[in-house]
Amino acid sequence: MSKTAKRRVLKRPTWERGYYSHGYWSGKEKLGTVKLGPKGEWDGVYRWRAGNQAGDAATLARAKQAVEQVVLIGTRQLQLFQDEGG
Repeated sequence: MSKTAKRRVLKRPTWERGYYSHGYWSGKEKLGTVKLGPKGEWDGVYRWRAGNQAGDAATLARAKQAVEQVVLIGTRQLQLFQDEGG
């Protein structure tokens, strides 16, 4: 048994800066975003979206933190299912 077991490499999600938005990526999978308003019409609110949740934040750091928390909860939550037998 000279074969070595391959270690599963867990890539940490990273933030990528875009044009009027920031994306939270894990490899090629987009986990969430933080967006600004249209150019010249920005009202000072950062809008974030991750999974099936969305919200607003006053600062970029708070918006990124909200996205990270939603992603973390989504990855740690157990799958819920309903038994068909009763």
